[in-house]
Formats: sequence, structure tokens, C-alpha cells
Amino acid sequence: MNGYGRGFFSMTPVVKNIIMINILMFLATAIGARTFGVDLNRLLGLYFPKSDSFMPLQIVTHMFMHANFMHILFNMYAVYIFGQALENVWGPKRFLLYYFVTGLGAAFVHLTVIAFEYDKLARMLTPEQVKMVINEGASYWKESKLFTDEAMKSLQILLNTVTVGASGAVFGVLLAFGILFPNTQLMIIFPPIPIRAKYFVIFYGVLELFLAFSQPGSNIAHFAHLGGMLFGWLLIKYWNKTKKTLY
Repeated sequence: MNGYGRGFFSMTPVVKNIIMINILMFLATAIGARTFGVDLNRLLGLYFPKSDSFMPLQIVTHMFMHANFMHILFNMYAVYIFGQALENVWGPKRFLLYYFVTGLGAAFVHLTVIAFEYDKLARMLTPEQVKMVINEGASYWKESKLFTDEAMKSLQILLNTVTVGASGAVFGVLLAFGILFPNTQLMIIFPPIPIRAKYFVIFYGVLELFLAFSQPGSNIAHFAHLGGMLFGWLLIKYWNKTKKTLY
């Protein structure tokens, strides 16, 4: 997709640093896995708080971890294309604040949805079964073993599935671009058609909403994407009410 963008060395400072940190963490993850047998995604990715693998710092660190090359490529390309325009309008401090608010907001929505799923599964099991999944599920998971009981297996998967990526913040950035530059023409690569930013944002928002409800077991955290857009919209509305301008 074509849009706003400049050379790497002339990028706005916050966008440049976000991209550099994500690339460094991606390289560190690859080197750690190949050289030391350490999976940084498992350490710094986000788990549900009732999981033994959960650590509070993951709420922030998961935003800088990515599952594979295509994952980081699309996320950082979106930050590169759309983030610079926002940083030029808002300035570095406000853009950085917006990026983290949307990223953390996405995590909050994602964990809230997981909490409802956890509660639904826990009510299908006895307290002893839930305790067994919490205490022994992680070790079984490392051995590629799953519980035979369907509810216990679902709970085991929920507690041991890690969430990584900057997608929540990226969707927040996309929403802000659509609000600030609604009539900017974007060129979609596949298919190669022009579309205004506001329609592109609406399309993606509706698509994510549809996928969130139609694919509840998907490996893609659609509710996190929607959460990033929601918190971005709320923050922009707040800024609009407290000041006459956005910057």
C-alpha cells in the first residue's frame, strides 16, 4: 500500500525508534532460539494472568515481539507509512503516548475477552480439574501433550497460548490516520485500487469485528485489534474535548 513515507534516515524520531526496537527484538529472538535455545517470545509475549508463564512486564514487552518475518514486516510497514504523518501533526511526545495507549488498550481488551472465555470454561469443570490444568497444564504443553477432556484441553490451550505483536497499536495508528486524513487516497496493492483513508479504516474495523465473532478460536487476536482502534478513538475524542486542536 502506498501512502506517507520517507527514507529510513529521515524518518520521524519516534517512528524510527519504534521500528528499530522491534527489529532488534526480532533479531534477538531469532539468535536466542538458534544459539541458546531460548524462546524470547515465550518469555516476553503476553499470557493470561492466571497462567504460570505470566509476568506483568509482558503487558508492555509483547508489543515489541513478533511471531515471524511477515508479521513484523506488515506491522512495521504500517508504522512507517502512517505513523510519520501522525507524529508530524502531533509531535513526538503525543504520538508516543498515543502509540502506547492504543497498544496497552488492545492488551486490556484482549485479556478481558480471554477472561470471559476462562470463566466459561472454568464453570464447565470442577475446581479440582481447573487446579490440575493450572498446575500441570504448562508442563504437559511443553511435552506437546494435551488433556483428553475437551474443556480441560481448551483451558490448557488458553492458558499456554502467547500473544505477540504491535498489531493493537498499529490498528490504533491506522484509525488515527483515517480520522486526521480522511480523504487521503491510499493505493491497495492487492487488489491495486485506490481508496480513501476513512473508507479503508471503516472496512478494516468492520472486517475485524466480523472475524472476531466468526473465528473465536483464531490465532489472530482480532479483539486486540479492535481494542487498539477503540482506545485510539477514545483518546482522540478526549484530546478534542480538552483542547481546540489535536496538537
